[in-house]
Amino acid sequence: MQNDTIAILEEMARKLRVSIVKTLHKSQSGHTGGSLSAIDMVTALYFHKMRHNPADPGWEGRDRFILSKGHAAPAQYVALAESGYFPKEDLMMLRRLGSHLQGHPDSKVTPGVEVCTGSLGQGLSMANGIALGLRLDSSSSRVYTIMGDGELQEGQVWEAAMAAAHYRLDNLCALVDANMLQIDGEVAKVMNVAPIADKFRAFGWHALEIDGHNMAAIIAALDKAENLKGKPTLIVATTVKGKGVSIFENKAAYHGVTPNDSELKEALVSLGCCEKTGCF
Repeated sequence: MQNDTIAILEEMARKLRVSIVKTLHKSQSGHTGGSLSAIDMVTALYFHKMRHNPADPGWEGRDRFILSKGHAAPAQYVALAESGYFPKEDLMMLRRLGSHLQGHPDSKVTPGVEVCTGSLGQGLSMANGIALGLRLDSSSSRVYTIMGDGELQEGQVWEAAMAAAHYRLDNLCALVDANMLQIDGEVAKVMNVAPIADKFRAFGWHALEIDGHNMAAIIAALDKAENLKGKPTLIVATTVKGKGVSIFENKAAYHGVTPNDSELKEALVSLGCCEKTGCF
């Protein structure tokens, strides 16, 4: 991977973080911490790894993305807007009545969204079904899904993990946004899910563990997943909830709390904005 490519993706992730905090500030409703922790992975997928076509969202040759942790919808929405699926101005309509950008992804109204998500624990099962369907069609398309580590407390995840390994779904790659916090506090204290990678390996998966904010590591792991045959791949990405904005980082309180006016200004400064850049 060329250093300039990594730098471009890192700058895109920073730009998308700016969009996330501005979008959430405008809506005054939504999930800040988990959107910011997942955005590096979302950036790598939409702007490097996945095949997709904003001009034709239903293109049969596309790779599929499922945001199982659907409350982090702002992370997907800013990537879709930046890719050209809909005007960036639409982001300011997040969670408004009649908007096509609701609090959780809705495939019926939002271009580029594959399935409705948000009820935690269901995304991997849906990814399995799509991966099996693509196999039946002899398609080379791949399926990617992002789950939260708190989401792994749901039993359906483990049924889906068992099924994916049984059917040897090597066209499936699941990523875990392991920011170690959920709405009620530390994941380890609410209901410990560790060791995540070892558990998936026991179910028959190929599992990788990376720094979820290291763009080169994310790309390398996605490349390994694509080249591995015979079993699905899990990427456990250790992340920081609220990553990029010091006042939000590692704070469960910002799981579902949006920035107020003063927090927005501080967040934009943390993300490298100034009056000259036009970020404000």
